[in-house]
Amino acid sequence: MNKPQTSKRSLVLSFKKEHSFFFVAFLLSSCGDLPQPFAGRPGAAALQLSRPPPPRLLVPPPPNGLLPQSDALVWAHAMADALVAQEIPAYAEPAHKGEWVLRMTADLQGVQVTPRYSLIDPRGGDRGDVLGTPVAASAWAQAAPAILQQSAGQAAPRVLALLRAVDANIKQSDPNSLYNRPARIFFTGVTGAPGDGDMALARFMRLKIPDTGDLLIDQMAGADFILRGTVKVTAEPGNQQQVEIHWLVSDPAGRIAGDVAQGHDVASGTLDHYWGDIANVVTEEAAGGVHEVITNFSGRRRGPAADARPGKTS
Repeated sequence: MNKPQTSKRSLVLSFKKEHSFFFVAFLLSSCGDLPQPFAGRPGAAALQLSRPPPPRLLVPPPPNGLLPQSDALVWAHAMADALVAQEIPAYAEPAHKGEWVLRMTADLQGVQVTPRYSLIDPRGGDRGDVLGTPVAASAWAQAAPAILQQSAGQAAPRVLALLRAVDANIKQSDPNSLYNRPARIFFTGVTGAPGDGDMALARFMRLKIPDTGDLLIDQMAGADFILRGTVKVTAEPGNQQQVEIHWLVSDPAGRIAGDVAQGHDVASGTLDHYWGDIANVVTEEAAGGVHEVITNFSGRRRGPAADARPGKTS
């Protein structure tokens, strides 16, 4: 097999969540005599995608927010918008039974007003609260939209940290949660590769997944995640080809957990027949990336902002 003419190009590991994309680029270095156009360590630097517990979070206008009803509604919408910016599915609506609710109040302490945000679970239980940044009482009384939006924007990351802490506690206490057991993965295979790429990539990926600690199962029923690989080869000037490999991870409901993407330029025709060691290198990296996607989607790892524990935090 001809040795690929490698040029320095970014290897990209990307994770897709909803409509947001996050990218981490790694510059490839020389790989010695072994053809390794996809070498790198994407799995070691995967970004975190923690999911809060509620399918949606209601933010009702607060009756005890030291605000008139019309301004309380403005505050509720400002808070919902700030939470949506944190990728929390929040809605400024009245509280309903069976829903997660963020109850907002405000306390007057001397010449300052301190907002308080309490998380209420679907059973009506108080799962903890966080304090907002104090605001001058005179400014709060004016209830300018900019003041309410600023207050909500400052509190939203703290609410996210509380949600993550509650989420972790729920998962840790459930022995059947992915927090406490290996993930079951159904791998559909690889499509789109030239030569024996589909077969070679699939074969090596099936060997690599168990090394990450996750389980590979042979049927979709009972799977926690569905994994599929796709390859796209595009001709480029200078007798080169761009090879893009995507390992798409989704849950059984079809929600995208992540997309581990790899790419490099090779001399035209390099991969038209046999992939050999290249498939081994590609899947070694990709399996680690897939494991990171599952780890983050399952909530096993949380970011620094999630170090808060349920209770009163500021």
